[in-house]
Amino acid sequence: MTVWKTSRRNFFAHKGRMALSAVAVLLSVAFVCGTLVFTDTMSTTFDKLFAVTAADVTVSPKTSGDDDRLPENGRPVTIPASAVGKAAKATGAKSAEGAVSSMSVTVVDSHDKNMGSTSGAPTIAGNWTRNDLRSMEITSGHGPRGPTEVMIDADTAEKHHLKLGDELRTITANGDIRARISGIATFKVTNPGAAVVYFDTATAQTKLLGRPDVFSLISVTAEAGVADEQLKKNVATALGDTSAYKLQTQKQAAAANKDSMGSFLDVMKYAMLGFAGIALLVGIFLIVNTFSMLVAQRTREIGLMRAIGSSRKQVNRSVLIEALFLGVVGSLLGVGAGVGLAVGLMKLMGAMGMELSTGDLTVAWTTPVVGLVLGIVVTVVAAYFPARRAGKISPMAALREAGTPADGRAGRVRAAIGLVLTLCGGAALLAATRADKSSEGSLLLGVGVLLTLIGFIVIGPLLAGLVVRVLSAVMLRMFGPVGRLAERNALRNPRRTGATGAALMVGLALVACLSVVGSSMVASATEELDKSVGADFIIQPAGGDGAPIVDQAAKAVEAAGDIEHVTSYKSVSASLTAPDGTTTKDALVAADPTYKDDVRRETVSGDLSEAYGKDAMSVGDTYATEHHVKVGDRITVAFKGGETAKLKVAAITSDDVNIDKGAMYTNITTAARYVPADTLPQNMIMFAKAADGKEKEAYAGLKSALAKYPQYEVKNQADFKQQLKDQIGQLLNIVYGLLALAIIVAVLGVVNTLALSVVERTREIGLMRAIGLSRRQLRRMIRLESVVIAVFGALLGLGLGMGWGTAAQKLLALEGLGVLEIPWPTILTVFVASAFVGLFAALVPAFRAGRMNVLNAIATDG
Repeated sequence: MTVWKTSRRNFFAHKGRMALSAVAVLLSVAFVCGTLVFTDTMSTTFDKLFAVTAADVTVSPKTSGDDDRLPENGRPVTIPASAVGKAAKATGAKSAEGAVSSMSVTVVDSHDKNMGSTSGAPTIAGNWTRNDLRSMEITSGHGPRGPTEVMIDADTAEKHHLKLGDELRTITANGDIRARISGIATFKVTNPGAAVVYFDTATAQTKLLGRPDVFSLISVTAEAGVADEQLKKNVATALGDTSAYKLQTQKQAAAANKDSMGSFLDVMKYAMLGFAGIALLVGIFLIVNTFSMLVAQRTREIGLMRAIGSSRKQVNRSVLIEALFLGVVGSLLGVGAGVGLAVGLMKLMGAMGMELSTGDLTVAWTTPVVGLVLGIVVTVVAAYFPARRAGKISPMAALREAGTPADGRAGRVRAAIGLVLTLCGGAALLAATRADKSSEGSLLLGVGVLLTLIGFIVIGPLLAGLVVRVLSAVMLRMFGPVGRLAERNALRNPRRTGATGAALMVGLALVACLSVVGSSMVASATEELDKSVGADFIIQPAGGDGAPIVDQAAKAVEAAGDIEHVTSYKSVSASLTAPDGTTTKDALVAADPTYKDDVRRETVSGDLSEAYGKDAMSVGDTYATEHHVKVGDRITVAFKGGETAKLKVAAITSDDVNIDKGAMYTNITTAARYVPADTLPQNMIMFAKAADGKEKEAYAGLKSALAKYPQYEVKNQADFKQQLKDQIGQLLNIVYGLLALAIIVAVLGVVNTLALSVVERTREIGLMRAIGLSRRQLRRMIRLESVVIAVFGALLGLGLGMGWGTAAQKLLALEGLGVLEIPWPTILTVFVASAFVGLFAALVPAFRAGRMNVLNAIATDG
């Protein structure tokens, strides 16, 4: 009980010194809990939506494997309308109705502005059915009654300021639908952001599915008292042969939809938790430093406790109990802040177009438990070594000044271990750069990153002594005696300086590494474009959603003026049987012969132009090697949804590329010979070459031609390079934003180190003030000390990160990204910013030091 009381008294006596460590715990726990609450809330939102929209029993087409993706021809997989009548006659079925649903659509207003979601959620078009009344109700106007009427959801109407009577144009694979808004329907549950439009059944079948006698699925409603499982069996019996159908109960359909969303949510959750883990790692440095300094400042106090009978275990336990208090307080505040963070993320997603209602806010019991356990365990573990050192303080320390002498032998052992780890890590990174396979190199890279990181952390005090002296000669000596004092303060305790700098090092190392990788990817892709792409213009779906280019948009491109040629590019799924008898599922690129000029490919053997001849094709050298294929051989190609053909191999192309790596080419006319027109895929992408000297006119003409189709974009090579740069830049900015949490915690570490250092040197500061050091000089000394610590951490982090990034780029070179580019502007900006971080971190400690009363400071005991 005495140990408990002593620990509690010490904790509250030094609560100000503990505050920043508590903030570090709070931030880390808040990020973990906020991530869990946010993803759980998203899961709850989708679960409710899926549960409400699913019928008692759903009958849908049976698909397998990659057939579940967006159809290449823009038309969803269907089932015959005759199945509706069969399902309606099933025992226990109250009713059955056919439903039409397609996500291969784009809805635009009268100004050709896309009415779809901006968050990446789909635009869904279908027919209005009784089953839709489960999840929606018409709140304005009426449902669609003919081909000229359409109903939209209320969220889309509000977002785009649409009202009854406004005209919408729905672009489909079977032509455009022009209709005026006849009604607005409101979701009874939260709509996460999808745009939904409804047509009458006949129009939906004809325009969305391409035929009047098919449906996308059948919704079967059970009679009162009939269980869904029993109804499912009865419907299967009524349908007879169910080999072409997939039957699901309401729970099964909801679970299947949940699983499809689960992978996306898991990626988001674990990525964010990874950054929270980095912040926790940085927080450990802060906590270790805090308790190390508190133990050092209380050396005489602990020595007196030992002199009056306290055992080593009691002293050790006393420090750990203080850490327990810190962990409990920080974690409790972090759990509350995490819920607030989750609400903030929901509001941010709402601004981006994904609606999440706070009414669905989900705080599972495991979330606060995880936050509390994580925060407390990390804090107590971080305080273990300082507590251990406190237990080793002897009673004789009561006779000495505050502070414990450094253990020189322990420092030498630590330095030796750090050097060994760093050298082993460096050797692993070097081995990774010389690996022949990326899979082998990735493992070596991971080991190298881990060992060098740990090595730099362990060797930090030794590096602090060396690097700070160099930095002082460059940065501090110009400030005269004040600069020398700042240098000596930074060198007074290399272990402390090393730990403080290491906290900043971790975040900046990741920033530097990702910057090198990102810049190298952009430079490599740009070089590849310059080398391989001969087309002037690329026409592709906007936003990279993978939707095919509808025929009416393709015709608009072909009709544009000042164009030398337009190339269509389709991906046709097929099963290929090589001469050695092996069969593989793959896709053939069916393109116009001009594609060989639009994207240049090196041939290993044969002539690529002949691959576009009748019943001919090309293969990549990887496929040719694996299946012993040579020019002149014939491959049996069973086209998906079409006939089987024997195509002659006219060329073998090199796979030492990034664009179309492994692609097999054939002529569109060859594919059309064996695949029916209604199942032949639409263009995935198109290329165009301007007439000589007409590049500007052709560019303007293509943009004008596609003005009515905002889901597609025209890019020249400069646009394409900029898009690539922007996409990688946006991804890096998101990562930098998440890493900012770790850097904030590291800054708190610098602030805490300086604040405790000022307290530790109170008497010394008083004596310096007494012999003539002005307040201004004192504040400058502390600021300079902070700057040199921050710059020391930045140098370690940026140097380490550039090493990691260089090694990673060598692995990317095995995948064709062979250009190494160091983003010096970014590196230099981060370095300079680190100095300002040091200045910012020193503001409060320097201000407090300057306000000290000189006489009181001199009178301070130790």
